[in-house]
Amino acid sequence: MKYWLGVTDTEWFSFLSTKMPEDINFWQPSGNPNQFRAIEQGAPFLFKLKSPLNAIGGVGFFSTQTFQPVSIAWDAFGERNGCATYTELKKKIDTYRYRNKKEPEPNPVIGCIILTNPIFFKKEDWIPTPENWGASIVQGKTYDTNDVIGNRLWAQVEERLEKYRFYEQESITTGQFLSDESFADMPRYRDSILSRVRVGQGAFRMLITDAYHKSCSITGDHTLPVLEAAHIKPFAADGPHAISNGLLLRSDLHKLYDSGYLTITPDYHVEVSSSLKEEFNNGKIYYAMHGQHLCVVPDFQQHRPNTEHLIWHNENVFRVG
Repeated sequence: MKYWLGVTDTEWFSFLSTKMPEDINFWQPSGNPNQFRAIEQGAPFLFKLKSPLNAIGGVGFFSTQTFQPVSIAWDAFGERNGCATYTELKKKIDTYRYRNKKEPEPNPVIGCIILTNPIFFKKEDWIPTPENWGASIVQGKTYDTNDVIGNRLWAQVEERLEKYRFYEQESITTGQFLSDESFADMPRYRDSILSRVRVGQGAFRMLITDAYHKSCSITGDHTLPVLEAAHIKPFAADGPHAISNGLLLRSDLHKLYDSGYLTITPDYHVEVSSSLKEEFNNGKIYYAMHGQHLCVVPDFQQHRPNTEHLIWHNENVFRVG
């Protein structure tokens, strides 16, 4: 199993270690679209604290990488960006990005590595940095349990996971995006870790936003501040945080969808309920959408709206006129 040991900002770590968040944004000040391919989805991402601490203070599990304006990152994760306020987050990013510039961008694009199920160790449980860690490493290093050092380090992490009762957490269905082929040759890791790794709300939003190419699935609008990740089958009704259980919708359409005034048929056509006109004597702009096909769907078939979830919404939420 490959996993990542990432250089971690101490203030970011200290702030989040008191929050017990479901998912976090391990942000990078640069918005350069360099894909993070070091590890697979669901693989562990260890937090290597900077000098003078030089220790491993915790672990999260890699969900996805995306590039978003800082305002969107804040809207999706809030304090789970490692800062108490948006102003504080923006100031930190500006400090890293614009050391030699007088005029920072008002809303720069940043890199977002989304991690789920983070666990922050108490100081007495911090793990010494491996002997092959180089002082010149800036971002991080991949380790592998097939190697002597990587296997020894992971054994220490597993001891902490057991101590923090990670393996005793209630198992949550995770088939939404974690690949069953990941760790397929290591059933121990697949069964003990991936069965416990879940997708948080922030990760779900980022996965849906990228899957729909940052565009409303009905209108094609790509004004990010008004686009929202909608569950087809609500999380409260056991709908998973899965790409196939999501739609990217303009905020007004999201409200109509959740309220049952609008639905999507299994063949991806929009239906608008007659109740909208009957109850509010309005809705002309929405009835113009009735019958149209979704204009944006995910590229991968397995990520497209799940037929069973669509039928569930049609039968349980949609207001038949």
